[in-house]
Amino acid sequence: MNKIRVRVADWQKDIAEIRRIRETVFIAEQSVPPELEWDADDATAVHFLAFEGDFPIGTARLLPDGHIGRVSVLKDWRGMKVGDALMQAVIAEAEARGLKQQMLSAQVQATAFYERLGFSLVSEEFLEAGIPHVDMVRHSA
Repeated sequence: MNKIRVRVADWQKDIAEIRRIRETVFIAEQSVPPELEWDADDATAVHFLAFEGDFPIGTARLLPDGHIGRVSVLKDWRGMKVGDALMQAVIAEAEARGLKQQMLSAQVQATAFYERLGFSLVSEEFLEAGIPHVDMVRHSA
């Protein structure tokens, strides 16, 4: 396996790859309605792409208020630390922008993953797009 690398994406130039990953993970695999997946926040978010070699395999976004979302990795690359690399890049970018607090709504099954990265639970379980979620927060030093 090649080394995983993550870079800040250009929404205009990289939209096809971002859409391909998010549509595969959220719409096809998890049955999220397309109208819930795509929103106005995409235009103002900082997007990230994870690559193995030259092939995009994961994506995430950071909103100006410190919300992290749309963290997704293609099935064949899960369990290979791609999510870790993506999240470390997002957190580093948030901190570079002076966002001392990062927030996200995590799917309940991914809670332990985010806890390993320093996030703490701050809500009860709730449904989002029919999937159980919890809100989590991380504070930078």
